[in-house]
Amino acid sequence: MFRRLTLALCAALVTSDLLAQSDPGLSRLESELSRLSSIAGGKVGVGIHHLESGRQLYLNADEPFPMASTFKVPVAYQLFTLVDQGKVRLDSMITVQPQDLHPGSGTLSNLFDDPGVSLSLRNLTELMLLISDNSATDMVLKAAGNGSAVNARLAQVGVSGISVDRPTILLIADAMGVKGLGAEETWTRQRFGELSRATTDADRTAAREAFLKDRRDTSTPRGMTALLTKIYKKDGLSPAMSDLLLDIMYRCETGNARIKGLLPPNVRVAHKTGTLNMGITNDVGIIDLPDGAGHVVLSVFVKEATGNAEAQERQIAQVARAVYDYFVFNP
Repeated sequence: MFRRLTLALCAALVTSDLLAQSDPGLSRLESELSRLSSIAGGKVGVGIHHLESGRQLYLNADEPFPMASTFKVPVAYQLFTLVDQGKVRLDSMITVQPQDLHPGSGTLSNLFDDPGVSLSLRNLTELMLLISDNSATDMVLKAAGNGSAVNARLAQVGVSGISVDRPTILLIADAMGVKGLGAEETWTRQRFGELSRATTDADRTAAREAFLKDRRDTSTPRGMTALLTKIYKKDGLSPAMSDLLLDIMYRCETGNARIKGLLPPNVRVAHKTGTLNMGITNDVGIIDLPDGAGHVVLSVFVKEATGNAEAQERQIAQVARAVYDYFVFNP
């Protein structure tokens, strides 16, 4: 047994040495990413996978980072799995109930105060991914079987390091220290607002500290990069569902100052952002490189940042530009 382990370790070291010799520039890119990670303070996680060559690079590869709204990518992956299995139809109409209107990003809560609105599951999914609508997200999550079903699907396809555990309304409540939401039928914006106003500054501070230590609804850079790679390679989804998911992500309307911020304007990026106003700023996606240089998966997570939101976005943009330049000139 010891001899087999020794031989395996030697083989791994030889493989690593060969990769370094064949692409020594990756170590320079890693040094640049480490330098850029100090711009906004806090901790930065980066996952990179050049899909055509297979080259990968990570910074804090297995550190859990709060996903914020990037968790909507694995939710969509599970939903589209159910579509492939014939268990869910994207043209199914879902009636928006008062308890479905949740706080946070998006427009459903702002547009519809009264019952009587129905939207297709396809429309809700687009709202979830295009503008990060939290109300639509929680409705999609329920249709996908909730977090346990998402996690089971990820385990089934061999993706580890991602955990989806709460709808957005509970995630936001935990982050803000809001308590007492009660049963699901009481999850209204009005109820949330009342409880939020009753939350003390001490409660909010304690909640923030606890939230940053919480392993729920987190992803490692390695885990998210693996999931995005599977989506691009149509692994675990039919070609039609993979193409639909990528098409929606290419049209994402949030976070233009992040991965896309410093890239040439004609570069296509299929991505999803995530933000919590407590030093958490994320963007994950796939960059289409020009001139046949291929495609690169890029996951960037920032947590516990001390800089302002603009600094965090600039940090992600500079990481993306460094990765873009490297793989354009070293395809």
